[in-house]
Amino acid sequence: MSVEKVLVVEDDDSILLGLEMNLEAEGYQVVVAKEGPSALEVFEREQPDLVLLDLMLPGLDGFAVLEAIRRKDRETPVLVLSARDGQQDKIRGLDIGADDYVTKPFSLPELLARINAALRRRRVGGGQASQHLSFEDTQIDTATREVKRGGALIEMTLKEYELLVLLYLARGRVLTREQILRRVWGDDYEGTERTVDNFINKLRTKLEADPDNPRWILTVRGVGYRFRPTG
Repeated sequence: MSVEKVLVVEDDDSILLGLEMNLEAEGYQVVVAKEGPSALEVFEREQPDLVLLDLMLPGLDGFAVLEAIRRKDRETPVLVLSARDGQQDKIRGLDIGADDYVTKPFSLPELLARINAALRRRRVGGGQASQHLSFEDTQIDTATREVKRGGALIEMTLKEYELLVLLYLARGRVLTREQILRRVWGDDYEGTERTVDNFINKLRTKLEADPDNPRWILTVRGVGYRFRPTG
């Protein structure tokens, strides 16, 4: 098995050095960047298996770096590291396409566990056979993680895509907001159930002919959501 490569984007020298040493001790190959523009250059050149991304960066902040990465690559896990612990920052990071959001100061064992979990999900996902799911004029390809409506590609964040597939594969069963949070965002996510409502609204806007009167992604009042069975 090849050594997995982690890109660490951090402008604090002491944190950068600590992460680099500990990740290498865990057996990862580490590449680093200290500014937003250079992070994108290193990402393009090195093609890492995972990115640890600070938000407060010179030149280009972490949100902008994450958006640029997601325009080209929706597969590589990105874990945000930030001293900004406000809920809106967490929601924004996950909305743009972060796989996880870790606040500083962080526990090193917990961070390593989250890195291992993200890479494990990537390995498992990469080995799955392709499934072609569809409803009305929308197609979902689970191998490429592409969603098309009427043949046109729909831009989706990773969490939007995972939420859509989760609902679809539930085959009409009602999923509570708590179940959705746990299965899409993980047990350690500290956000509220309102996050689910926000993402449901985004999916409806992208997939429903009339988002205010959805045909496919249905609300079960007082419980959660379900996807209308396709067959």
